Amino acid sequence: MSLPPMQTIRPNIAPTAAIKRRRLLSFAAGAAGLQVLGCANPSAHGPATVTLPNVLGATGNEKPLARIAFGSCIDQTKPQPLWAPILASQPDLFILGGDNVYASKQPFDIANTHLAYATLAANEGFAQLRAAVPMFATWDDHDYGLNDGGAGFEHKQASKDAFLKFLDAPPNDPRRSRDGVYHAVSYGSVGQRVQIILLDNRWFLSKWKPTDQRDAPGKERYVPDADPSKTILGAAQWAWLETQLKQPADVRIVVSGIQVLADGHGWERWGNFPMERQKLYDLITSTQANGVVFLSGDRHIGAVYKETIKMPHPLYEITSSGMTHPWKEAKEAGPNRVGELFTDLHYGMVELDWAKRLIKLQLRDAQGVVRREQVVAIAALQR
Repeated sequence: MSLPPMQTIRPNIAPTAAIKRRRLLSFAAGAAGLQVLGCANPSAHGPATVTLPNVLGATGNEKPLARIAFGSCIDQTKPQPLWAPILASQPDLFILGGDNVYASKQPFDIANTHLAYATLAANEGFAQLRAAVPMFATWDDHDYGLNDGGAGFEHKQASKDAFLKFLDAPPNDPRRSRDGVYHAVSYGSVGQRVQIILLDNRWFLSKWKPTDQRDAPGKERYVPDADPSKTILGAAQWAWLETQLKQPADVRIVVSGIQVLADGHGWERWGNFPMERQKLYDLITSTQANGVVFLSGDRHIGAVYKETIKMPHPLYEITSSGMTHPWKEAKEAGPNRVGELFTDLHYGMVELDWAKRLIKLQLRDAQGVVRREQVVAIAALQR
């Protein structure tokens, strides 16, 4: 999603030029084939567990997750003041929800993508958070390499290689041997198990149906397309997702770069392929996948959504987007939105209260203050 230039926000953390240069050189060395410390490397087989920050091993009895921070839309050239409050909130892990860097300028040049990742890696606040907690990521169009891009993007393999290099994914990572960057990992024991499913909504994506009324409310760029041949996930990822949803879990965090539940706007969203979205709802129902909560980005806004009509139990989604440049003037109908949009700088937090069996979906501002919150009973997310 493209937006007009936003007001620059002064960061709380300003790395020195020397630190920036050292980190840029370090990442450049990694791109040349040397080892660079990076994000968590999930196991290729089944759920994974954290033994040390950014190191994953075997499954079993690790400490249950209490706080999952997340966000999206990070322009690496802009100030990044949110890393300090995120780190201060002491999350157990952090999820990069897409548009993790901006490298979609055309004509496409993969060197710009590597530089974008190097610039993000060099940011001192980001580096501190990365060193402290495991990170997981999916991508969206601007780190994929083409605004609103999909299956037809000819440079997607090069973008994928750069993405996995940034994550320091090992040679045997399953994402290296299959199309796309979809991935899953689980934490915790029975009764407190959290499954994190990161979808790839770019690699297989069919072309959206262009609007016939550009910039009209609800039809800004695209309109719903019921063509049954259109896909978001592609056949292989759909089959993989079915397998994942059958795995035991008490809470499932499903990460999608674009919004899933949201209606009422004409930007990219699952609802513009209504048959694909219904397929997702039907799959959650048929697999009896309890505890599903969606995290999404892309929109440069914060919001919470709820779907009750098409499911035997409610579904919730929290969108957190615009970590460096929120869309302050955003307004839209939001027929299934819970509360108002949040259009200031923010990040997302999922708090898990296992004693009370509650999930708290939060949007926090640049001071770490909770500005929006939806409390959901885990029992309410079951059939």
